[in-house]
This record gives sequence, structure tokens and C-alpha cells, in this order.
Amino acid sequence: MRFLLLGPMGIDGAETAPAGPRLRALLAYLALNAGHTVPAERLVDALYGDEPPAGAPGALQSQVSRLRKSVDIEYGPAGYRLVADPEDVDVLRFEQLAREGARAREAGDPGRAAVLLREALGLWRGPALADLAHAPFAAAQSARLEELRAGAVEELAEAELALGGDPSELLPWLREAVAAHPLRERLRGQLMRALRRGGRGAEALAEYEAARSLLAEELGTDPSPELAAVHLSILRGEEARTAPASRLPAQLTSFVGRDSELAALVRLLGSSRLVTLIGTGGTGKTRLALEAAARLPGEVCFVDLSAATRTALAVRGALGLRDSGADDPEAALVEALRDRAVLLILDNCEQIVEDAATLTHRLLTHCPGLRVLATSREALGITGESLRPVGPLDTDAAVRLFTDRALAVRPGFELDDSNLRTVQDICDSLDGLPLAVELAAARLRQLPLAEIADRLDDRFRLLSRGDRTKPERHRTLRAVVEWSWSLLSDEEREFAARLTVFAGGATAEAAGRVCGAGPDAEDLLASLTDKSLVEAGSGRYRMLETIRAYASEQLPPYSRELVGAAHTAYFLELAEAADPELRSADQLRWLERLSAEHANLRAALVRATHDDLPSALRLLTALSSFWWLRGLRADVAPVAAELLGVLDGVVPDTPPAMEGSDFGFDFDEAYVLCVLAAGVGGAVPGAERERAARIVAERDRPFRQPFTAFLWAISAGPSAGAERPELTGPDPWTRALARAGSGHLHLFHGRVEEAARDLSAALAAFRSLGERWGTATTLAGLAGVSGALGDTGAALACADEALVLFEELGCWEDVADLLRERAELLCGAGRLASARADFERALVAARRAGTPAALAAARAGLSSCPAGCPGAPPQTPEAPTPPLPWTLRGLWVC
Repeated sequence: MRFLLLGPMGIDGAETAPAGPRLRALLAYLALNAGHTVPAERLVDALYGDEPPAGAPGALQSQVSRLRKSVDIEYGPAGYRLVADPEDVDVLRFEQLAREGARAREAGDPGRAAVLLREALGLWRGPALADLAHAPFAAAQSARLEELRAGAVEELAEAELALGGDPSELLPWLREAVAAHPLRERLRGQLMRALRRGGRGAEALAEYEAARSLLAEELGTDPSPELAAVHLSILRGEEARTAPASRLPAQLTSFVGRDSELAALVRLLGSSRLVTLIGTGGTGKTRLALEAAARLPGEVCFVDLSAATRTALAVRGALGLRDSGADDPEAALVEALRDRAVLLILDNCEQIVEDAATLTHRLLTHCPGLRVLATSREALGITGESLRPVGPLDTDAAVRLFTDRALAVRPGFELDDSNLRTVQDICDSLDGLPLAVELAAARLRQLPLAEIADRLDDRFRLLSRGDRTKPERHRTLRAVVEWSWSLLSDEEREFAARLTVFAGGATAEAAGRVCGAGPDAEDLLASLTDKSLVEAGSGRYRMLETIRAYASEQLPPYSRELVGAAHTAYFLELAEAADPELRSADQLRWLERLSAEHANLRAALVRATHDDLPSALRLLTALSSFWWLRGLRADVAPVAAELLGVLDGVVPDTPPAMEGSDFGFDFDEAYVLCVLAAGVGGAVPGAERERAARIVAERDRPFRQPFTAFLWAISAGPSAGAERPELTGPDPWTRALARAGSGHLHLFHGRVEEAARDLSAALAAFRSLGERWGTATTLAGLAGVSGALGDTGAALACADEALVLFEELGCWEDVADLLRERAELLCGAGRLASARADFERALVAARRAGTPAALAAARAGLSSCPAGCPGAPPQTPEAPTPPLPWTLRGLWVC
């Protein structure tokens, strides 16, 4: 959230802005003091002046309460504090940048000073506190800020003049500044110096005469010695300069989507002499470099290396230097640039990266005024190089780019609720790559939006018509990726093609085993990352979907089968190793590991459903508890339904080939789990459901997967599995879960003492195992026991401990249900404000879970909150079927 005061007041990032002049004045004053506590007395003086009304303190408290609906304000004995980073208040950000810019100029670094001061002045959108003139504090603050602004303009002018920038760029805003502050002699002298450098000495002398007359008329004084010295130097003809030229290609389209990256790059170029923008093709590295260069003072030269065979010759041509016939063109460049302050943009370094790096190092070593901004798909690898990765656009920025380019080919195109989701899907499918987004928008000339979205599975054919004036490698999406692919070695191409078997990325260890690279995998991944074909982060490597689609085309069918089988085997091994750990004290670590691999595990299950039925059933069995704990059942339900269809069509009875394995494979149990998983996404046909029920009813031995009995029970109802000790396995976790289930059933039937006995025993067992989910489930049951006994304090204590555990596990549906039960308990105890807060928290958790039943229950609870709850709006409750208490529903009812 950013607070804007340098112009009309605004809040960037807030859902609502405060209404009313007094409320806006209060927020403005707190923002001017962001991060600091402001005493109430000072706030009253700021809002009401020297003679506040009698009720001012009470009115202030009321205004703060209203303001806290929009922004975060802390209150303490010392006063009020706006919780905001000073960097997010434009006034405070301006003051900081202006100070840093002045210090940089005084320290002899005019380039950095100019960057900082331009950013500082760019924050101004009009007069400071423009719409707060009524506030008693505003006039003094506005005058102070305008003085700082004028000082910053003077400092920027001084820095620009020191850099030797083009006077024609300085003159317009210097004239504007002098007109606004005609008595500031430093500004007048800077204007005169800029005029002189542009060869307009007569105009400079006229400015001095105008200043002398104005000072005499207004103040009765003569020009200062400093201004008189500037006048004398002009009369003597000293230090006249010719403006350097800038050689930047003009752009035909607007720049969209990288404002923060642009600002950061401009700042970096003020402090670093070598900056390299790295990223895959089509991310917009060249455009970002050009936009940054256009915002910097001084001479700029753009060099396109895409077709070059030698960097020095391309730079020589871009600078307009003649071929002297020297044997060493690099030495000639050093002499030409030795005393010049130039920003050299080396674009597309990747195809001659070693040659570009060698020349860049030599030039930077011998030319102290030179700065280099390079774009490449891999780093130059020079000491002192500052790397700036340029990745895809985020969804919002990509949508803005798509809309902007769509308007160019289809005038009248509007983004609204009817097409926003489609545009977002297009941009996400294209990884937010600017080039791909632009090419997709251009197809609106021939195709409707929905058809573009439908045809993205064949993206290379769809996006095959680009700008005819661009280099061939940037005309189509395929050409962009092919250019990157051509720069790889044969070994890298083979490895990259095999890497496409992964969905959602991979660790180096997984890539090495599945792709057959062994210990070489890390080196290959590092090389692909350096060349922007793979992204690295948090110990994982992933391809953009566009690159993955192209690389997958390069994988021969026989290799695809081998790598696919290796992928399935690897993730089956992982799932079976993880399953018992999900019932141990190491539960959280294994949940995180499986969550990171969820896309790969799902892809392995899809593949095995068609190619390796035993592996598919083993995967489904091993992952059932993970899907339950992470709330992923709806996501895998379609895959389970497809697998169920294969089973019913191929396997009428247990096939001998599937009997027995190291994992203890059990076809009947896997069939039951498949029916349960498929049922989450919709109704399972009656025949399959009846067959699963028959398997459970006839079973006379424990299930090998301890979660099976539990999952069947929550699907079939509280009595399913009751009094079936033969289904309970010998391990401690299964016995503890059976005891917990017995306790919940006792509670459901009103047998509180028996419930307390069984649940307490189950809790002790789960605690001894260190397993969080069973502990939380049992604590929730004990909260119900305490509630039934009228011990609200004990019930809340159990519920609070359970909530912490459920939140650690990410069981948001359970969190929502338990918060709703907690709120109802608080309502019964008359603690209405706390009850409403819990209902609101339950609604947030239900949204996060994405479960309609939990969402409906939370809304119903919130709307039925008694009228005494502060701020409770009158609502008509939705009418879902009243849910059973969580203590039963969370364990037994699906």
C-alpha cells in the first residue's frame, strides 16, 4: 500500500480510500510521520489548529476508528502510529532520494546523483498536499516540500551539467523551474550555463539581464557573486561544449508492465559500470534496456550483435567510426572512448558471448567514463558484472500488455468481466512472455478471443505471424525458442528434451535419475540455467511452458517411453517412502516434499493409468493420505475416475499379476480407495460403489493403508466401520485412530464420559508418536467433550491447540470448521465480538480451502451472528443443510 501526497491525495493498493476532508487530513498527517508514534495532542492541533473544539479528542478517536477500516493504525499510550514503511509514502521517499542525490553529487558522482534526483522529482504529480489546503498543518508542510523540490531541481541541474548532457534536454525544464522560482539565482545561473553549452550565448546573457532587473525591482539588490561569475565566464567564452549524440532506435509501441524493474535498472546503472540483463528469448530484455537508457543523461550508443561475427567491428560501426585499417580494432575503440562518458548497449551478446566479454572487459578497464548495459541469454562472466534477470511478466502486467496490443489491431477492444478470465488464461498459458503475449494479441485481427484461447495447445502454429520488420528470430514464437535451442550443445539438447517429462519442475537429484544423467545432472542444469532455458529457485529447476512444449517436440518416441517409465518409477518410490512418514513426527517435512512434487505425482499417475496399471494402483494407494491431509482430493478426482473406468473395463477380479509386492500391494483395497477418490469429483456409478462396499463388508483383515478404513468411514457415515476391530491394524497410529473414532461416536450419541475416556487415550497415543493430524483431530473431539460439560475455558484451550496444528498442516477446511464451532461456543458464552471475529476467520479459511460446504457453513454462521455483535450487518442467511458438529463431521462425515 502506497500513500500519495505529492499531488492529489491517494492510496495505491487500498480497496477503499477514506472519505471526508478531516479523515483525509488525519491520514495525511500520520503518513507524513509514518513509522513514528504521533501523540493525540499533536494530531488534534494538526486537524483543528490552535483553538480546537471541546470534543476534539473524542472526535479524533472516532476518526481513527473509521480510518482503521482502510489502513493499519496502531494505538498505544504514547499516541497513534500508521503502520507503513516510510518507503511507501511518496513524501518520505522523495526526501530520502533527494538527500542521497545531493550527497552523491557532492561526492563527485554526478551520474548516480542524476538517477536518484530524477526518481525523486518523478514522484511529484502536482502541488504537495494539493487537496488538503483546509488542514491547519498543510500550508507549512506544503511550503517546506516545495522548497525541497526546488532544491532538488537545482541539484539535478548541477549533476546534469557535470555529466555534459545534451543542453536541449535540460533547457525546457530549467526554463520552467526559473519561471516558477524567478528569484533563485542558482537556477538562473544553471539555465545560463545550459544555454551557453548549446551555443546560445546571447540568450544566456539576456537571462542575466532579466535576473539583474528583477532583483533590483523586487529586492533592491544586485546579483550574487556566483551569478556574476557565470555571467563573466560567458562573456569570456569559457567552457562552451557541443552536445553529444544519443543513438537509440525509436520505439513504435508503448512500454507496459515493468515499471518497478525499469526504476531499479536505472538506479543500478547509476552505481554499476557493467549491467547484464539475462533471460530467455521473448522476455523483453532489449526493450527494457532501451527504456532505461532513454531515462539516463549523457551519450548512449546502441549496438545490435545478433548478426555480428566480431563485437569490436559492430561497436565501431554503431559509433560511426571510420575503418582506419588498424590490425587491432579493439585498441582503436579504446582510444576513441578513453575520455568519453558513454553508455554502450550491447544487445544479443549470447551468440558471440566470449568475444563480447573480452572486448567489454578491455574497454571498461581502459575507459573510466564508459558504462556497458548488455542483454544476453547468459552472463558475460566478468568480475564486477551486475546481473539482472528478466523473467516473464506477472499476470496483471501481461493482461495490460495484451489489452494494449489488442487495441492496436482491434479498435474498441475492452477488457471487462466477460473476457477477463479468458485473457488471464491466455497470458498464463504463454508464461507471461511479452513476445508471446503480443503475438497472441495480434491474432485478434483474424480470430475471436475464445478461439485464440482454445488453440494454445498448438501455440507454435497459432503464433506464427509476427512483425515483418523484426529480425527473423523474433517474428514467431517458434523462431525465438529455436534461436535459444541452437545455442545448446548436443548433450544439453538431449538432457533438456528429457527434462520435459517433469511437470512443475524437478530437483537435481530427480533430474539426474529420471533423465539418466547421473552426477552430471547438476552441471547440465547449471548450464541450461545460465543459458536461460531453465529457471532455478528453492532447490528446484523448471522450464517455462513454451520452452517445455518446444523441447518436448525434440524428444524421440522411444526416448519418451523410457523417460516416462523412469519418471513413474521414481515418483512411485517417493510416494511409497513418504506414506508411513505422514503418520510420524516428521510429518510436516514429508508433506512439504510431496506438495512440491504434487504436479509430478499427478502426472505419473495419469501416465501409469494408461501404461502401467499396477504402478497406478500403488501410487493411488500410497498418496491417499497425502491428498486427504492437503485437501487435494478434488484435484485428483478426475484422474481417479479415469483409472476406475480402466479397472472396470479390464479387471473383473483381482489379477494374479498384481498380487504381492514389496509395498504389500492389495488390489481390493486399491479399488476401494479409487472409488473414494473418484467420488469426490461427482457421483460414482452405483455398481462401483456397491462393489467397494462389498469388499469392505467381506474383508476380514486389516487394510495395508491405515487411512483406508478412515476414508471409507467418512464417506459411508458414522456407523461404517464401527465395531469392526478386524479392520484395525497392529501399528500404534491405526490403533490410536480407532480409539479416537470410538470416542467421537460416543460423543455423537451423548455418552460424554466414554467419549472423554477414549479421546484422552487416543490423544496420549498420538502425542507419543508426534503426529499432528491425529493429535488435532482428537483435541477437537475433546473440545466437544468440554463444551458438553459446560467448561468453556477447557473447550477453547483444546480448540486453540488443534487450530495451531491444523494451520501448520495446511488443513484449511478443518480450520474453517473448527473456527465456526469455536465461534458458536463463544456466542453461547455471550462473547459476541470474539464470536464474530472467529466467524470471519472461518470464512477466510473456507475460501482458502475452496470447499463449497465449508464456505456455506461459514457464511451461515456469520449471517446468524446475534445483532449484538458489533458491526454485524442484517443478512438473510443462506440455507445449507445444518452441518453436524465439527467433532463428528470432521472425522466421520464427508
